[in-house]
Amino acid sequence: MVLSALFVAPAASADIPPVDEVVTSSNVKHLANVPKQGPFAGPTAFGTDIAFTGKYAISGNYLGFTIYDISKPSAPKITSMVSCVGSQNDVSVAADGKLLFLSTDSSRSDDSCQSTAKPVSDPTAWEGIKIFDISDKANPRYIKSVRTQCGSHTHTLVPGKRGSMYIYVSSYILPTWLVGTPNQGPNCQAPFDKISIVKVPLKAPTTAAVVATPVLFPDGGNPGNPGRPDNPVPGDDTWVPTTGCHDITAYPDKGIAAGACMGDGALFDIRNPEKPKVITTVRDTKNFAFWHSATFNQRANKVVFTDELGGGSAATCNAAVGPNKGANAIYDIVGKGDKRKLRFRSYYKISRANADTENCVAHNGSLIPVKGKDIMVQSWYQGGISVWDFTNSRKPKEIGFFERGPLPPGFALGGTWSAYYYNGYIFSSDIQKGLDVVDVRDPRTDKGKKVRLRELNTQTQPDYFDRH
Repeated sequence: MVLSALFVAPAASADIPPVDEVVTSSNVKHLANVPKQGPFAGPTAFGTDIAFTGKYAISGNYLGFTIYDISKPSAPKITSMVSCVGSQNDVSVAADGKLLFLSTDSSRSDDSCQSTAKPVSDPTAWEGIKIFDISDKANPRYIKSVRTQCGSHTHTLVPGKRGSMYIYVSSYILPTWLVGTPNQGPNCQAPFDKISIVKVPLKAPTTAAVVATPVLFPDGGNPGNPGRPDNPVPGDDTWVPTTGCHDITAYPDKGIAAGACMGDGALFDIRNPEKPKVITTVRDTKNFAFWHSATFNQRANKVVFTDELGGGSAATCNAAVGPNKGANAIYDIVGKGDKRKLRFRSYYKISRANADTENCVAHNGSLIPVKGKDIMVQSWYQGGISVWDFTNSRKPKEIGFFERGPLPPGFALGGTWSAYYYNGYIFSSDIQKGLDVVDVRDPRTDKGKKVRLRELNTQTQPDYFDRH
């Protein structure tokens, strides 16, 4: 997510639910909600990403993270809350639920959980990855930090050999012509066409360290999208330059990863985790403004890329923006090995109109594991949750949905940040409302309920049907 402004014409009011009212398709049921609590209850304590281990869901928040016991999905309970300020606080888990990794993408006075904000221009400012021992879910312990260049907006786990884990740290620099204020400093310099790779020995996590900072988009070979700095007009076909990646999704069993890298979509070879290699890139300078995230299908012959038009803070789910911007783009992967290419097939965007006060755009989701089908659940901020089928790459279609009506006045940002399918249910982290649990009952998705996982970080996609 990147906060920015995008002004569009108001949406039609017909069929927009009343304030805060929950509406669903007939095949979707809202099972539970656990509101944000304590220090996370305020309107600027944004709920963020989710990771899963065993009977627990762990949800990030700009002010820390919460561990929920989801052994009874209809009645989840808070096991513990950890205050640790530092946006976005995206989370992932490893080592059979013993370790938690937390992204910090804001300049802080130090690496502690009590840090204060510092200008990015200050050479002593800190941002990067924090590591917690969560063996005792009721009492997580902060054990290690790793400073990374330009912080950690998001991160992705890639298994290594001999009991090690790699963290691909995604971060980026937005140009002054786009955001209006400088966001570079001595620890964050342009050009920034790279990622940081942290190696974590799982039995000795306090020795974690950066082992590589590969440049993925050099000036020659695979140059990144330069963007369009010619006085862009919000809402048109403006796109941002490639300066690192916003999000990377790895599929370790296939040896590949997909990167949503600001101005480009990319496919990587990650068979050597310390030396990811760009196989191919793709651009959409007509409809995509901000390549945000990526999801493979089970067979890894398709990728769904998302466009976070407006940075997550804008109302783009309306007739003024249309069906092809702020949407998903479905690409087939054609060819083999280093000759693989990404071929565009279609866009998918929710068709329900949202109010002009509702931030709504394509955001985080995951596969629903149905063998032989490509079905996904996905967040759309205040557009809610969409369950949709892209088995036919050229004709995606919605299966079901969950959403709330607009927030009451006074909330600048809301809606579901992440919606993921885990062990038979959809779990959603809502920016303002906390944790939602949703059940989809449909012949097209019901087989997914039989697939059980011990752990899930959606940016590290599992092979659901051939697990080792």
